[in-house]
Amino acid sequence: MKNSFKNLSLSELKAKRDELNRKYMEFRFHMVIGHVENPLQKRIMRRQIARLNTLIRQQEKPQNAQSGGK
Repeated sequence: MKNSFKNLSLSELKAKRDELNRKYMEFRFHMVIGHVENPLQKRIMRRQIARLNTLIRQQEKPQNAQSGGK
């Protein structure tokens, strides 16, 4: 799963991040109201979101350097 995001485009990465953020929020809600089967899934999703954010930042950084923005 770690390397499965590297070959996605920027728009696909952002869409995947939004989807995982939505699932993460739903999972947190389910943890509060009831029992979940795998509580470690919360950590896994949080780390996947962080990986996606890193890849998005790496792809946006060269674009910002070319346009002269920060």
